[in-house]
Amino acid sequence: MKTLKILVLNGPNLNLLGTREPDIYGTETLASIAQDMNACAKKLGGVELEFRQSNAESDLITWIGDSRGKFDGIIMNPAAYTHTSLGLGDAVKAVGAEVPVVEVHLSNTHAREEIRHKSLTAPGCIGQIMGFKGYGYSLALKALVNHLRRS
Repeated sequence: MKTLKILVLNGPNLNLLGTREPDIYGTETLASIAQDMNACAKKLGGVELEFRQSNAESDLITWIGDSRGKFDGIIMNPAAYTHTSLGLGDAVKAVGAEVPVVEVHLSNTHAREEIRHKSLTAPGCIGQIMGFKGYGYSLALKALVNHLRRS
């Protein structure tokens, strides 16, 4: 079985998890989410994860564009860029045929302010998982690996 390489991207302010609005985002840190995802990847077998976080939109766009030929899939929490970045949405669409993307959110964005109801990145993704705090990342990993192994 081929080892699947998955890029896990995190957008603005996710480096503040654990202390940032815990009533909305929970108390888990990005490091603890990465630890849980690595444990999940080990159980799935044949999955290698690479984690990145940036508050800069341009970093995320560049990493997505550079993913072809390096990664089999992407799990992405674009955070606030979900609702504002045409560039990020275009990057996902540009690579989506070769590198499928699953969008993940800690909170249920549809249960929040109206501006958060529309995702500019979701149209290029194969799916979205939201509202399960940090556990959503492991759900996204399972869904993406299932998709890749069935393709």
